[in-house]
Amino acid sequence: MTKFILKRMGISFLVLLVGSLLMFVLTINSGDPLADLRESNADNRDELIERRISYMGLDQPWYQRYWEWLRGVSGCVVGACDFGTSRNGVDVSSLVANAASSTLRLVTLATLLAIVIGIIVGIITAIRQYSGFDYVVTFLTFLFFSLPVFWAAVLLKEFGAIRFNDWIADPQITLLQSVIAGVVLAVILSSVLGGGWRRRALTAGITLVFVVSALMYFTAVGWWRQPAMGIGVVLLTSLGGAVGLTAIFTGLRNRRVLYSVLTTVGAGVIAYYAVGGLLADPSWPILFVLLLVAIAVGLVSGYFWGGDSRRAAMGLSAVMAVIMSMLVALDRMVYAWADFLQLKPRPISTIGSSTPNFTGDFWENLLDVSTQLLLPTILLTLISVASYSRYTRGSMLETMSQDYVRTARSKGLSERVVIVKHAFRNALIPITTIVAFDFAGLIGGAVITETVFGWKGMGELFISGVRDVDPAPVMAFFLVVGIAAIVMNMVADIAYAFLDPRIRR
Repeated sequence: MTKFILKRMGISFLVLLVGSLLMFVLTINSGDPLADLRESNADNRDELIERRISYMGLDQPWYQRYWEWLRGVSGCVVGACDFGTSRNGVDVSSLVANAASSTLRLVTLATLLAIVIGIIVGIITAIRQYSGFDYVVTFLTFLFFSLPVFWAAVLLKEFGAIRFNDWIADPQITLLQSVIAGVVLAVILSSVLGGGWRRRALTAGITLVFVVSALMYFTAVGWWRQPAMGIGVVLLTSLGGAVGLTAIFTGLRNRRVLYSVLTTVGAGVIAYYAVGGLLADPSWPILFVLLLVAIAVGLVSGYFWGGDSRRAAMGLSAVMAVIMSMLVALDRMVYAWADFLQLKPRPISTIGSSTPNFTGDFWENLLDVSTQLLLPTILLTLISVASYSRYTRGSMLETMSQDYVRTARSKGLSERVVIVKHAFRNALIPITTIVAFDFAGLIGGAVITETVFGWKGMGELFISGVRDVDPAPVMAFFLVVGIAAIVMNMVADIAYAFLDPRIRR
């Protein structure tokens, strides 16, 4: 494996080198970087032209300019990157740092959500092939996949931001609206859970009553502007997650794993009160340390409860610790919503990645960043979920028709074991390739999404560089995206070996 990785790195370096030379030549020959100044009527026009020539090195031959750029970026090996200066004399390294952080904030959450939701939906549709749920999901995935991004972004800005901001000023939900929402959710949930018509009717009826009652209650008590969760909601959700994780991955008959995960939930409830003072107005280092402590508690719980299933118990307990930590953080954000509305009466913004001059405590600032992320994240997730769910469905259907899956069923193994331990792991191999390259591509910036929502990310950096015939930002974009593609490709290769031991040889 080491020899293989070194060989791939060597080939990738040559590809990057040739690609960078081609990109540089194409960029500098795509137009005149002095065109706007030549047409200027400013008194100091000649001075401005000389300054730009100096910044961009236009008085040097192209190969010398490329060599200067190559020598600067070679310093990245020792941590001293020099991407050069833009045509305005701005250090491109600082531009790349700001653009990359903005893009990573945008695409990381969207990609993770798309992977999780897409894989889950793909597995369910493969298991329920040719059912009503499968047909509905197929229709929706093709719809999302074919959506024009700019059009969907404009619709989200209209209904998800402008009209929501109008509604939240005096939030009211009528009985008719509650019934419509309840019917839609009832149809979806009964289709997902399936079963006979009696079971479907019971599921739909319970869902309808619950949704209508909850929406009318929330409206009556003004919950939309002053929401609250509390330890009760956190505990019930965590218990549901603990039972669900155990049922999916080991089965509820494995009491040791179940007790381990439930112990982690109990420790989380104690921590909810024990660290309440630290969570009043924390910082990111404090939250990171608390998360590490929570994971450590989960690992210890799994170690002592696990027995013969120690590895599974430690893994699921650690995952449960992360989930419960996220629920506690969400609880704090919910409590901060009322104060956040006082600082920002129209909470959902349509432009930018943060609110200028926003003042608030930690949770209010986190709400501000989260609301800025909300719409572009929804857009990117919907588009990506379509591809992930279809690839997962196809891969699962192909895997479940293999002889070893039929043999596993004939041995009397439960359907959960057949799907999770036999079919799903092998179905992940082709999906891994898609995930790796999709994430690498998104690091390059969701150009249209960033443009519509006014994000200053990698896509905007590339577009401005091409428009201004400025090679420094374009080359920085190429280098970051190229390295990301190489790294993610390597991660995919390593994941192959983990998923299928035969590939290691």
